[in-house]
Amino acid sequence: MDHSTHHAGPERGLAADRHHAEPHGRHVSDASWPMAAKATLHCLTGCAIGEILGMVVGTALLWGNVPTMVLAIVLAFVFGYSFTLFAVRRAGLDFKTAIKVALAADTVSIAVMELIDNGIIALVPGAMDAQLSDGLFWSALLGSLAVAFFVTTPVNKWMIGRGKGHAVVHAYH
Repeated sequence: MDHSTHHAGPERGLAADRHHAEPHGRHVSDASWPMAAKATLHCLTGCAIGEILGMVVGTALLWGNVPTMVLAIVLAFVFGYSFTLFAVRRAGLDFKTAIKVALAADTVSIAVMELIDNGIIALVPGAMDAQLSDGLFWSALLGSLAVAFFVTTPVNKWMIGRGKGHAVVHAYH
């Protein structure tokens, strides 16, 4: 059977073109803003838990800025990955495969979120020296997470549209 004419014709419209492979054989799918926002919110939840816990622990223990930020970033990645890891494990993946999926789904999103979040905290005058009882501590931390959400959402939309990031997780739901 000759497949060369199978794809020709009026039934192949713009919607079909959007689902075609881009160069190098990577599949391009539609990625909606709500889908990207949901993926980013999922990432933000894990990052926020880790980030807040790290900042609270480091500040409470009177650690310096660098060790506190390192702890916050490490915990943000741990909690960010763990949400995806537990979800795909519940879906039946073995632990090794689940780790690979979590790394593929969340690494870029968490990294962008942490870069923006910690960059803002570092740039807000006095935020790095604020104590847990200071409004500046909480406003800088929560404000930076909000900005990180809005910056990371288009990144996730772009990645999902190319079959990367959280699109990897959706194959297992």
